[in-house]
Amino acid sequence: MNIMLFHSTYGLTAAVRDAADRLRAAGHEVWTPDLFEGRTFGTVEDGMEFKEAVGKEELLKRAVLAAAPYSDRGLVYAGFSLGASVAQTLALGDAKARGLLLLHGTSDIAPTAYVDELPVQLHVAEPDPFETDDWLGAWYLQMGRAGADVEVYRYAGAGHLYTDPELPDYDAEAAEATWRVALGFLDSL
Repeated sequence: MNIMLFHSTYGLTAAVRDAADRLRAAGHEVWTPDLFEGRTFGTVEDGMEFKEAVGKEELLKRAVLAAAPYSDRGLVYAGFSLGASVAQTLALGDAKARGLLLLHGTSDIAPTAYVDELPVQLHVAEPDPFETDDWLGAWYLQMGRAGADVEVYRYAGAGHLYTDPELPDYDAEAAEATWRVALGFLDSL
């Protein structure tokens, strides 16, 4: 599978590169665009400040430019938190998308969004301060109306970015369960 993997608000960190290597070891081709152009951050606040300074439209432009050379191959869009938001936006706008793997995040859905049974898998902490139960319920219904085939996996007690071993949110058990399920999802596409 061809996977476009987007980083979180921390930037293109070692944890993102390690995740890409894990996917490659499972036989996938993976690209990890650096939307922050070499900048990484030690706190979510610093990363969010940088993201706001760059602007959502510029980040999406960078993501589209990174994906464009490969989109004819039928990409699976994937991402961590902020990167999941970016991945979702691109997947819903790419008629050739093969799948969408969301780790720790979702995004708004345009009322006109439509996909033809796009396979979508979301992995998120329970509870998650950035992905509240009310938000996720509404998101799930909207994705269904848009035509997506959605699976949601919740991990009780895990922190927001629980797959990143460099962060205090890390939860080894939840992370391994996520990767096991996600790799199965990718193999099914």
